[in-house]
Amino acid sequence: MNQLIYDFLRVTESAAIASLPWIGTGNKIEADRAATNSMRFMLNQIEMDGVVVIGEGEIDEAPMLYIGEKVGTGTGKRIDIAVDPIDGTTSTSKGQNDAIAVIAGAPKGTLLHAPDMYMEKIATGPKAAGKIDINASFEQNLYAVANATGKEIHELTVVIQDRERHQDWIETVRSFGAKTYLFEDGDVIPAISTCIESTQIDLFIGIGGAPEGVLAAVGVKSLGGDMQARLLPRTDEERNRCKSMGINDVNKGLLLEQLVATDDCAFVATGITSNMLLNGIKRDQNKFTTHSIMINGNDRNLRCTETVHVINDVRYHTVVV
Repeated sequence: MNQLIYDFLRVTESAAIASLPWIGTGNKIEADRAATNSMRFMLNQIEMDGVVVIGEGEIDEAPMLYIGEKVGTGTGKRIDIAVDPIDGTTSTSKGQNDAIAVIAGAPKGTLLHAPDMYMEKIATGPKAAGKIDINASFEQNLYAVANATGKEIHELTVVIQDRERHQDWIETVRSFGAKTYLFEDGDVIPAISTCIESTQIDLFIGIGGAPEGVLAAVGVKSLGGDMQARLLPRTDEERNRCKSMGINDVNKGLLLEQLVATDDCAFVATGITSNMLLNGIKRDQNKFTTHSIMINGNDRNLRCTETVHVINDVRYHTVVV
């Protein structure tokens, strides 16, 4: 994966740039389509035998890199790919914060292969790794993280998406005198933020897309944190799809090792609009500036990179409108 991480960087940079004309237009479908087409084009230039094992789009009937799609040149290493061309399509369409282009990869057979559906997720940083339990109550997890981090429970900060479905968790955090960090859209970066000490985030909890869950899990595992999840199928069709992919007990909590079964994994994200870790794309005359993070599971390092792209660079002719 060390050899592929910079290829993945070019993929997310290209997808982010492709979405730029659609920021603030109110058209999230076309934004997603532009980013998806660009991501697919760039993935197919990489020397690898890749398969999208978890993709995005079916929930909203949006354009997608679909589950089972083969990407790459077809030669080289066999790679599982998890993608979200835009994590935060609504934010992109509204010109708001928290939108990224993101990809993760690992050797074949090591990423969870699951349908695009909702997933309950909980994540924490290295200090509390091994202490969280998705089958325990939320209050028990708060106490476990507080004990592991050497904090009083009122000193915790929990990052939660500002949604009605999360209101009970938000109220519980505040009832203990602890703090909530609420965000609007895109839960990959918030989950990973628990592993970055400077953010002072102790715990992430939420219900969101399964693709974003696997993507976040790669970042969390690569930084030594912990994450657990549970698929939340809402219909018999979704339950049957889980079983067809080998997930027979859909109610069972998934440990981090079941989400990502290797340390040889890579995570890359590029900011479309700004969030707690990334700056959004900036345009200055004939140049774009992108800000990205790269996380390599082998060395557990997070690298930040800022890249200046010239508009007439041939690599971006297909993605710049």
